[in-house]
Amino acid sequence: MRVRVGVAAFVAASVLAATVGGCSATGDSQKDAYKIGAVVSLSGTYAGLGDPEKKAIEMEVARVNADGGVNGRDIEVIFLDDATDEAQAQGAAEQLVLEDEVLSLIGASGTGQSMAMRTVAQEYDVPQVSMAGGTVITQEFDPLVFQTPWSNTLVVPYVLKSIRDAGFEKVGLMTDGGGYGKDGRGVILNSAPAAGVAIVADEVFNPGDTDMTTQLTKIRSSGAEVLLMWTAGREASTVVKSLDQLGMDIPVYGGPGIARKEFIEGAGASADGVRFAAGKILVPSAYGEGTDAFGIATDFVSRYEESYGQSPDIFAGHAYDAFNLIVEAMKRLPEEFSPADLRDEIEKTSGFVGVGGTFTFSETDHNGIAAQDLVMYEIVNGEWKLAE
Repeated sequence: MRVRVGVAAFVAASVLAATVGGCSATGDSQKDAYKIGAVVSLSGTYAGLGDPEKKAIEMEVARVNADGGVNGRDIEVIFLDDATDEAQAQGAAEQLVLEDEVLSLIGASGTGQSMAMRTVAQEYDVPQVSMAGGTVITQEFDPLVFQTPWSNTLVVPYVLKSIRDAGFEKVGLMTDGGGYGKDGRGVILNSAPAAGVAIVADEVFNPGDTDMTTQLTKIRSSGAEVLLMWTAGREASTVVKSLDQLGMDIPVYGGPGIARKEFIEGAGASADGVRFAAGKILVPSAYGEGTDAFGIATDFVSRYEESYGQSPDIFAGHAYDAFNLIVEAMKRLPEEFSPADLRDEIEKTSGFVGVGGTFTFSETDHNGIAAQDLVMYEIVNGEWKLAE
């Protein structure tokens, strides 16, 4: 692995760059590798997302290159850390395009950072596959930008229906002030009336906040029957711990942003009982044993566990899908192709069975998955289980 520190002069803070690939025993060493740039959050509040994303991509690079690469060429992935910062994400994307001359971008881990990268994709006509769940990423349609997670427009109605089906009508809402939280808040406020629930409190916290007492006290006084938390940051654990400290015994629901061990480990016993919607990778039997999706998921899980000694989360799955959507498109192209050719071929993806669902893109849909790819989980004794 080649490691270098520092980015282009236009990035205010330094980031870590690591290149993975280009050393296969089976690929043609005389041919230049196909280069992909990946911007992930390896530090900052979304570090719990970026770490498994990077691991999953590294694992897939090794697998593809061991199988001969693409068109006899290795795949080389260059990673940059955006530190959960939008300006750094944009600067990193510019470096990858202008200095490393990548054919495609993967990233970012967060919605705001993905949107910052999007400006680079637009300026230089390089396709981007985001691993963040904000609706805005693909709903504000751009021909160059694709998305592997289930967007908030899919997840929010699913969660609200689960809340209503459980008999709750009054919802206290807590969202983070970052891109994912802002996007989710907007979708929740718009979707609540149709779901038959009322948002009786609407509170926001900022990345890095360590005290949620003020917001939760307001939610308690609102008469909320349930707390809906929408965030992808480490602050989620602070929310539920503060809830216990205040003696607020109300159910907690969330979205895919809290589907990670970091949340459970940070919250401890306070995480028990929390329900959230996410894809099926956390309990692969949810795919249906014997299905293509089950086979792909269990293979991914076993290889990830063997490589890293732990099970993958949904964020590792988003990275698996992003990388393989690009690589499978490359395989369908002749050897000499441009970023524009690659963009067109990614858009032609149909019936790609991934970890997050089955993807079919079109000229108007660059998310390509459906609500049927979601399930509801409950955290029980520090483990996620399918909710009954």
